Amino acid sequence: MFEKSRRKIVAAIMSVLLLLFLGTLGVIYNSSYHEVLERNFGMLEHYAQLYFLERQPGEMELPGENNPAANEPPLKDTPAFQLSTFYSVAVSGEGNILAIDNPAGVYENALLAETAAEIIKRQRTQGISGRLIYLVKEKGGYMLVAFMDNTIIGESMSTLFRYTLAFGSVTIVLLFFAAVYLAKRIVLPMEEAYEKQKQFISDAGHELKTPVSVISANAELLQREIGENPWLSNIQYENERMGVLVTQLLELARTENVTLQMETVNFSRLVSGESLPFESIVFEENLMLDCKIEDYLYVKGSSAQLKQLTAILLDNAIRHCQAEGKITLILKAERNGAVLSVINDGEEIPSDKQKQIFERFYRGDFARTGGGGHYGLGLAIAKAIVTAHKGKIEVLCQDGKVEFTVRLPLKK
Repeated sequence: MFEKSRRKIVAAIMSVLLLLFLGTLGVIYNSSYHEVLERNFGMLEHYAQLYFLERQPGEMELPGENNPAANEPPLKDTPAFQLSTFYSVAVSGEGNILAIDNPAGVYENALLAETAAEIIKRQRTQGISGRLIYLVKEKGGYMLVAFMDNTIIGESMSTLFRYTLAFGSVTIVLLFFAAVYLAKRIVLPMEEAYEKQKQFISDAGHELKTPVSVISANAELLQREIGENPWLSNIQYENERMGVLVTQLLELARTENVTLQMETVNFSRLVSGESLPFESIVFEENLMLDCKIEDYLYVKGSSAQLKQLTAILLDNAIRHCQAEGKITLILKAERNGAVLSVINDGEEIPSDKQKQIFERFYRGDFARTGGGGHYGLGLAIAKAIVTAHKGKIEVLCQDGKVEFTVRLPLKK
C-alpha cells in the first residue's frame, strides 16, 4: 500500500519537473531561434536598402547624398554584417532576371533564380525556403529577392537543443533519485502510524480475548444458578458480539502481519469444497446458488487464507442478496490469472462508496449490512488476503447486481 503511495508521489513530482523542463526548453529554443531569425531578417532588410542594380554584384555602395539609405545606421560595418554572405536576384515586372548576386558560389544561379521566381509567385514578403531565408523588396521598377544562408542558424539551434536536452536529462535523473528520497520521507510518518495501528489492533485483540472468555464463562455459571433472566441474556448476547469482533480483529492482524507459507493450491477444488457448506445456508434463506467452476486452476498461496477469502465473499453475498434472489459463483482462467467472481442480486453500491467498503469498520447504512454481528472487517480481511497473494479485488455494480471479483496469478 505504501509502496504504491510512494510511486504516486514520485510520479507526481517527476511529472511536474518534466513539464517545467520541457516548457523551459521550448521557451529557450523558440525565443533564441526567433531572436536570431529576426536579426538576420533585419540584416537582409539593410542589404536590400543598400542594393542598387547599377553597381556590380557583390559590391556595396556606401551611404551618400544620392543613396536612399543615407540616413540609415552603418550596419554594413558591423562584424555580423561583414561576416554574413548574401545572395540576391533582381526580377523585372515581366518576370525577367535582371541580375543575380552570388558571391560565394555555394548555390547555382539557376537554383537562386528558380527559388526567387517561386517566392514572387507565392507573393510572400519574407520566410524560409530550404536552407535559405529570404526577403522580397520592391526597388522601384523591379523586385529584389535577397537571400541569406540559414544553415548556421539551424546547426546552432540544434547544438543548443542537444546540449540543453543532455544537461536537462542528467538533471532529471538526479532529481528522480531526489524525488524517491523525498517520497520515502513523506510516506514514512504514515507508514509508522499504520504499523502502530496494526500493532494496537493486535495487542487490543489479545488483551480483550481473556476478559471476553471470562465473562462468557461466568454468565453461563450464573444462568445455571438463577435460570433465564433478560438482563443476563443481554449480557451474553453482547459478549458474543464482542467475541466475534475480537476474533475478526485478531484475524485481520494475523493476515496483515504474518508471512505466508506459500504452496501450490488447487484453487478449483478449494473453491468447490468451500462453497458446499453454504448450500444449506442459501436454502434456508430461500435463495439460489449457482456455481460455475473451471477445473484444474492452480495458484500459489495459503490454502487456509484462500478458503477464508471464498467464505467471506459468499457470506457477504448471502447477507446482501435480495429476497428470493440468486447468487452466482464463477471461477475461470483469464489472461494468465484465476478470476473468482461472486455475484448477487441486490441493492447497488453507490460509486462513491465502492472503494470505502474495503476499509476497516466500514459498514454503510445498517439496512445494507443487516447487523448480525458484522463489523465491517470481512471485506478488509478479504482485501488483505488478496494483497498478500499479489492479487486484486474490486466491486462492480450494474443492472441490479453486485459483483465482487478477485484476480490471482495462476501457478505456471
